[in-house]
Amino acid sequence: MSDKIARRDFLGSVALAGAAAATGPNFLTTSARAAEGKPPPIILASASELATAIRTKQLTSKAVVEAHLDRIAQVNPKLNAIVQLTAEIARKEADEADAALARGEIKGPLHGVPMTIKDTLETSGVICTGGTKGRANYVPKADATAVARLRAAGAIFLGKTNVPELAGAIESDNLVYGRTNNPYDLARTPGGSSGGEAAIVAACGSPLGLGTDAGGSIRIPAHFCGLAAIKPTSGRVPRTGQFPLPLGARASVFHVSLIARRVEDLALALPIISGPDFRDNSIVGMPLLDPKTVTLNGLRVAWFDDDGAASPTREIAAAVRDSARAFADAGVKVEEKRPPDAEKAFTVYYDMSRGDGGVGTRAFLKSIGSDQISPLFEQALTYFVAPAMASTTEALAAFVRWDLYRNAMLRFLENYDAVLSPVAPYPAMAHGTSFEETYRKGLGYAAMYNLTGWPSATVRIGTSPEGLPLNVQVAARPWREDVALALTAHLEKSFGGWKMPTAV
Repeated sequence: MSDKIARRDFLGSVALAGAAAATGPNFLTTSARAAEGKPPPIILASASELATAIRTKQLTSKAVVEAHLDRIAQVNPKLNAIVQLTAEIARKEADEADAALARGEIKGPLHGVPMTIKDTLETSGVICTGGTKGRANYVPKADATAVARLRAAGAIFLGKTNVPELAGAIESDNLVYGRTNNPYDLARTPGGSSGGEAAIVAACGSPLGLGTDAGGSIRIPAHFCGLAAIKPTSGRVPRTGQFPLPLGARASVFHVSLIARRVEDLALALPIISGPDFRDNSIVGMPLLDPKTVTLNGLRVAWFDDDGAASPTREIAAAVRDSARAFADAGVKVEEKRPPDAEKAFTVYYDMSRGDGGVGTRAFLKSIGSDQISPLFEQALTYFVAPAMASTTEALAAFVRWDLYRNAMLRFLENYDAVLSPVAPYPAMAHGTSFEETYRKGLGYAAMYNLTGWPSATVRIGTSPEGLPLNVQVAARPWREDVALALTAHLEKSFGGWKMPTAV
């Protein structure tokens, strides 16, 4: 079957509901859409739809990979999202995937489907910088555990995506690769630290991305770019191969996470990357339940639109309230109720970083050859790490406050299955402004679920007056990613989810 025939058959047989909502109900041929300046339908498909189309031979992996490489060539000069393109590796693996399928062999649920990987996750034979100059030419010898698992399941690696230095900001800009732009407004950031992932997935250069989240690093970029994303329960997915490797007292706030245009893709990929690898001692072999089996009717959801520390825009507050009504319409028991000490999340989170005022971080950077630190990361050290705690006793007390916070939040959750809230109280901001006080104070909405370790998923609900995406997040009980995904899937169905960017 030729690639051209495969593409035509695919368009005739696969219902791309999310893409239809964004671009209209009629899918033209690839050439016709190109003549109109529109992207080809292949790149609008979800990873789940592509996996089905490849497995049933309606599409070749080669056709899918080439379509995404073409799209990357079109949008990446404007975005600077992909910083290491692995085109030849991807083409080779696509040919191998098609040959294997012809023999009746399927590697796994992502057989032949392309994806991208954040540049803080190590990739065998491909530079992994973590956004810092001391690793500008560092080539890992092995894949991170989550990367290896996705590739073993058949996923094809398109490239690495941009981050802030050491993943330490909600903008993606560094001295190695420069700044990444938001596909809805190039003058704004796509977020951080998984900003490159969000930008390229939103712009249809990749259907699925692997990132991390230590304080909103997958959910804030998803919010800024109108995507679906999930931060799993702490202890669900190994961090082996993440740079810097999460170690020490704060390690549990770090989560390997997923981002996509559709919630169904999160549900497809999460089981693949989950479970012990006997390298990361924090990972627990807990069962991962299927969101398709969750009954919404009767679930109990608390919701709040203001954490008491940083009030949201009118439109974001409205998005939360609209989401609560959509849940109520589905039989969910909703109650407006803010968790205890919600306004303290930002302070509790960052007090744990201030023990030595950044001395250890600076020494680490020097040890790997990063003698020059990016201006963005200097701001991170200034605002989030300095000044140092006055004493060891005070530094240790910050971790006591964390435990007290977690206990209070868990008591609150005893009466609910999930909590609905903003991801952040503002849409994507202009480049270079994220450390302004207004924006810093808004990080508690996302960070509170890094503090608790609960699974938290996000999906687009609306649009700001500036034309920017607006998301909400749903956090569920520990180990109940199925509930978080089922609830966000309902919101996606109710409000349409991702929409095509306007700036690329």
